[in-house]
Amino acid sequence: VLITGGIVATAGQFTLWYFGVYSIAAGVLVCLLEYPRGKRKKGSTMERCGQKYMTSVVKMFGPFTRNYYFRAFLHLVLSVPAGFLLATILGTACLAIASGIYLLAAIRGEKWIPIEQKPKERPQVGATIKQPPSEARKKPSEEQGEDAAIGGSPGGTQTNPIPVTDEVV
Repeated sequence: VLITGGIVATAGQFTLWYFGVYSIAAGVLVCLLEYPRGKRKKGSTMERCGQKYMTSVVKMFGPFTRNYYFRAFLHLVLSVPAGFLLATILGTACLAIASGIYLLAAIRGEKWIPIEQKPKERPQVGATIKQPPSEARKKPSEEQGEDAAIGGSPGGTQTNPIPVTDEVV
């Protein structure tokens, strides 16, 4: 939203169009910071496509990007200059709300933890071989006939529990 407002302000040559350029740069920075998902405390987290590359960049900045207090402050500071332009006011509101959410998460003790790739375990050769059954399956006796092997009734015919009549009403 912030990037779109910045594009509109810059392309439309608004009186304060340079705030539009700032909004585009701030929006790109926020997108790059927010793209990698953090690891959840419970359950599993699906990694986004190409996230491992951005995760390494976010991890490079260390505690600044992992700490939610810092993220709350960053979002709030980035939202202030964009608030001076009507085209970017909605993006300003989004950043201010995100700042409040990050502040609440930081107060609750949350922090961003990267999703680490687990090394794939190779199955051991002995563990993949299954043991044969201890007893062979019993074959149907010849007295029961082929129908018993297929699952039919012993006499070869089936009985219908509902009576059928030929009368037409």
